[in-house]
Amino acid sequence: MSSVTLSDITYSTPDGRSLFADLDLSFRKERVGLVGRNGVGKTTLLKIMAGQIEPATGSVIVNGTLGLLRQIVQIASHETLADLFGIQRALLILRKAEAGEATLEELAEADWTIEERVALSLARVGLEAEPSTLLTDLSGGQRTRASLAAAIFNEPDFLLLDEPTNNLDRAGRSAVLGLLGGWRAGAIVVSHDRELLEQMDAIVELTSLGATRYGGNWSHYRERKTIELEAAQHELAHAEKRAAEAKRKAQVAVDRKERRDASGARRNTRGDLPRILLGARKNAAEASGGQSARLAERVRTGAEDAVAAAQARIEILQELSITLPPTRLARGQRVLSVDHVTAGYEPHKPIIRDLSFSMIGPERLAIMGENGAGKTTLMKLVTGQLTPSSGTVTVGVPVAMLDQRVSILEPGASILENFMRLNPGSDEQNCRSTLAGFLFRADAALQQVGTLSGGQMLRAGLACVLGGPVPPQLLVLDEPTNHLDVDSIQAVEAGLTAYDGALLLVTHDEAFLGNLGVTRRISLSPQGAEFALS
Repeated sequence: MSSVTLSDITYSTPDGRSLFADLDLSFRKERVGLVGRNGVGKTTLLKIMAGQIEPATGSVIVNGTLGLLRQIVQIASHETLADLFGIQRALLILRKAEAGEATLEELAEADWTIEERVALSLARVGLEAEPSTLLTDLSGGQRTRASLAAAIFNEPDFLLLDEPTNNLDRAGRSAVLGLLGGWRAGAIVVSHDRELLEQMDAIVELTSLGATRYGGNWSHYRERKTIELEAAQHELAHAEKRAAEAKRKAQVAVDRKERRDASGARRNTRGDLPRILLGARKNAAEASGGQSARLAERVRTGAEDAVAAAQARIEILQELSITLPPTRLARGQRVLSVDHVTAGYEPHKPIIRDLSFSMIGPERLAIMGENGAGKTTLMKLVTGQLTPSSGTVTVGVPVAMLDQRVSILEPGASILENFMRLNPGSDEQNCRSTLAGFLFRADAALQQVGTLSGGQMLRAGLACVLGGPVPPQLLVLDEPTNHLDVDSIQAVEAGLTAYDGALLLVTHDEAFLGNLGVTRRISLSPQGAEFALS
């Protein structure tokens, strides 16, 4: 039976940071979602399974074949789909055979079904292309789909997939969801896509403490986490009670020792007992009293450590809850008007044609469409970064935009400094209080923005934009969940749920849209725009 077994895996990053210590995991013929915060080692674990990285200690035993989703970072100008599938030699033999130029050995090696199987693999991910298609002619989303098709080409016993729905439009995401929904071999999937994780048979959560397996899909995993949170809250209450009792007993022991010491000093002053007997009694009393005080102090310290551990556990489990100042946006106020707008980057190649729509009051509007349909172009029109070639864009309220790079923040400054720059009316105490609500407490607020992870940076951007005395009445977001772990996405959702202004966003994350309560959608395409209520 096919399986992947990891035993006693230990691995540290080149800078010495420990990722895994004595990690044990096993996978069978099942679909498993691998989740955890950014930087915890999910991608590294996939590479260890694939044999691309050697662990410091431990072993990986693979019974069966692996198909790895290749992340295409750099592309040579001559690379084709055939290179991606690794079938260049097989195609060359077919061409020689068709021309009557193949040797007997080549004819014996010829795979006459290979082109048909390539087409079938591409069709399973919703992509139509020839093996000779240059990778540079494909969009980022199409290349991701092509990589997935190459991974399934040889029908592996296990798929190893790292964020397979990143950068995909709705059609691409649907193709990946359909593929994994019908996949009957093994699959180990690193993903933050909750719609995809709902199709999993099990969830493995990686933390700094190790790996924990949860049977069932994403919803079952969240239910178990809720139960764990309730148990942790109960344990915290119990630990706090024990700590209070230990503190009281420690104080009683100290007071008792002080009274004994004072009483002994008075007896010594009276001189009723021989000096040698006084010394012996004093030593015994000091030893007994000191031992009791030290024991009480150890109990108190242990109880306080238990409280700290319980609090840390709750902080890991508890979802972010944020309270924001009101935007004071009136329900009938016109927020945005786009009137017969045509726009693009080249004079005679418009991306958006004759688009008209408006936003009234605290509406939540999602911009949908395939890659290249003009979603980001529309964001730039609304924020004034691009001027339409015809038509008008009118923004009637204060607006702020957070792009995928969160370029509103200065990378060389701290989170606190950025907050005070963007909210000049706030004093340091108010800034720190707001940042603490976004989980940047104490010294965490002093972190330099350039050192933050993607999730931390977006959370910092939301804090700086939404946490001021009066947040902007229109917030524009371009693919806010790309490259974020699930905890970070939920933190972003918490901030946006607390926001009472108008929201205009681009995303393909259906779970994200549902949790934010999007009221209307605009689907862009080369044929025009379609409007629909959510």
